[in-house]
Amino acid sequence: MYGGAAGGGKSDALLMAALQYVGVPGYSAIIFRRTYSDLSLPGAIMERAHEWLIEHVQSGEIKWNDNKKTFTFPSGATLTFGYMEHEKHKYRYQGAEFQFVGFDELTQFPESQYRYLFSRLRRLEGARVPIRMRSATNPGGVGHEWVKQRFLIEGQEKGRVFVPASVEDNPYLDQEEYVQSLQELDPFTRRQLLTGDWDAVPDGEKFKRSWFEIVDQVPQECRRVRYWDLAATEPKGGDDPDWTVGARVAEKDGVYYIEDIRRTRSTPRGVEELILRTAEADGREVDIWMEQEPGSSGVNTIDHYSRRVLRGYPFRGHKTTGSKEVRANPVSSAAEAGNVKLVRGQWINDFIDEAVAFPNGSHDDQVDAVSGAVEILATTGGFFID
Repeated sequence: MYGGAAGGGKSDALLMAALQYVGVPGYSAIIFRRTYSDLSLPGAIMERAHEWLIEHVQSGEIKWNDNKKTFTFPSGATLTFGYMEHEKHKYRYQGAEFQFVGFDELTQFPESQYRYLFSRLRRLEGARVPIRMRSATNPGGVGHEWVKQRFLIEGQEKGRVFVPASVEDNPYLDQEEYVQSLQELDPFTRRQLLTGDWDAVPDGEKFKRSWFEIVDQVPQECRRVRYWDLAATEPKGGDDPDWTVGARVAEKDGVYYIEDIRRTRSTPRGVEELILRTAEADGREVDIWMEQEPGSSGVNTIDHYSRRVLRGYPFRGHKTTGSKEVRANPVSSAAEAGNVKLVRGQWINDFIDEAVAFPNGSHDDQVDAVSGAVEILATTGGFFID
């Protein structure tokens, strides 16, 4: 993968790689963008290919099939442009065979589509053309996390090559003017596109890091609850599922103290075991609440936890209303006023990272659990602890 800063010539590199073996009979290459609109934009990779090959197409040496979006070369080799806007679109290529597959702006794709196309890479025995999967992208997009995990975190260990891109890599670009245009972007997007920063975290609209004071302990005579947001599934195939989160929050005189956050991505049995262990550690004095999903499934879940998992503990379900953003508003207002404190612990960095990205980040489970706990404390009072 060649990726990072914008303007580094990534699409050109991808197109050159696809064209490298068009003189070999039987060679077949394909380059993907997520949507047809992306593919056909002025200056995008398909138009760029037309600009490069226009003389040969006009002379008849190279054939262009507009229906199939395919160039056919004198050798019989082909270069096709495709898109996979929806998950099922990957099956359009179920019977195809390619020696080169390219993804332009890989972070716009889910990992499932990318990995499926490996099944289309093959060649005849003895053929001198290598089979290649090549990608180009900037940080950001719906696939940011899995692309970062695959190429930057696991990359070297798994034999996956990542080539960083920078503006300076493209001598044909008016770099000074381009850099100046990127200065108009918000700081988060500018870090991604100008420096290729894969670790940039977007600040959302609800929370700022400076709003959270870290304290060593809570005042005496606080009220507290533990609130659970059930959302966990086991990670599979490099995906990034939601977490089950339990936030313990205390309150005194309108100031909220986030004391502890437990979270997991596990099987239903693993989630139940964590919730029970946490209840045992908190003690029976701490009221336990759980977000209750709509319908009979939500009722059944609360009943199951009440009778089988948390029997003997003060446990109740909580029917929520409004979006997660709306439910987070009271916490945001309290935090901005300096009335949300964090009790020192190993969970703090993960929580702050999620909170400042909310609602633009990839996860919101911790914020949702804290929002639930604050709502319970504000409307029911929770249990009184001396």
